[in-house]
Amino acid sequence: MTQAERARAFADLHIKGDPIVLYNIWDAGSAGAVANAGAKALATGSWSVAAAQGYSDGEALPLDLLEIIVTRITATVDLPLSVDFEGGFAVEPDQVMQNTARIIAAGAIGINFEDQVVGGQGLHASQQQAGRIAAVRKAAETAAVPLFVNARTDLFLKEGDRSRHADLVGEAAERADVYKKAGANGFFVPGLVDPELITQICEATSLPVNVMMMPGVPSISALADLGVTRVSFGPGPYRQAVKAIAERFSEIGG
Repeated sequence: MTQAERARAFADLHIKGDPIVLYNIWDAGSAGAVANAGAKALATGSWSVAAAQGYSDGEALPLDLLEIIVTRITATVDLPLSVDFEGGFAVEPDQVMQNTARIIAAGAIGINFEDQVVGGQGLHASQQQAGRIAAVRKAAETAAVPLFVNARTDLFLKEGDRSRHADLVGEAAERADVYKKAGANGFFVPGLVDPELITQICEATSLPVNVMMMPGVPSISALADLGVTRVSFGPGPYRQAVKAIAERFSEIGG
C-alpha cells in the first residue's frame, strides 16, 4: 500500500465498540515482534522510545533521532504506524507544521498530539491548541497524506486525584469539540479510568475515543461495551519487556 492508503486503512480500523488495540512499540525490533504476532497497526509510545535510547520523556529525545527511529520502523514493517509526537517538539504552529512534515516524510500515517505544555506548566488553552492542530493538518494536506491526528488531552493524567475527574469531563468534551473543528480525527484521554466517565466522554464526542490501559482501567471487552474505539498501552509494554530481560539475567546468574 501507499502511505496514503495505509493512512486510510488505519482510519477504517477505528470502529466504536470494536476498538483497535495498539500495543505500543519503541523501535523496529519491537515493531516486528508485534507485527508478527498479528497486529493490524502499530503505534509508538513516547516514554518507551525515549527510554530505549537513554532519554527521559517530554521531548528530551532529539527530533532528529525520532525521525531516524520512525524511518527504520516504516522501512522494515509494512503496517500503518502512528507516532507519539508529544507536543510536536515546538509551541508555535509554523514550527509544529514543519516538524510534522518531517514525521510524515519518515512514513508515519498518524500521530498522538497532546495539549499539555511540554516542559512547562498546565495545558495550552483550547483555542491555542486548535491552532496547533490546524498546523498539523496543514502539513498533512501538503503531503497529501490523510494523517490520523489523535488529539490527546492531559486533563485527567495531570489530575492525580481521580475523585476530581468527574469535574473535568465537561472541559474535556469542550476540548474534543474544539479539536475536532481544528482537524483532529480522534480524542485520547489517558489517565481516565472510571467506566461511567469514559462512557460520558464517548457519548459527548463523535470523535473516536482512545483509552490507555493502566491500573484501574476496565478490560478491553468492557471498554468496547462503553463505546471506546481505540485502546493503547503506553509505556507498559516497554517496562514489561525490560523487566523480563532483567529477570531472565537474574535467573541465569552473571
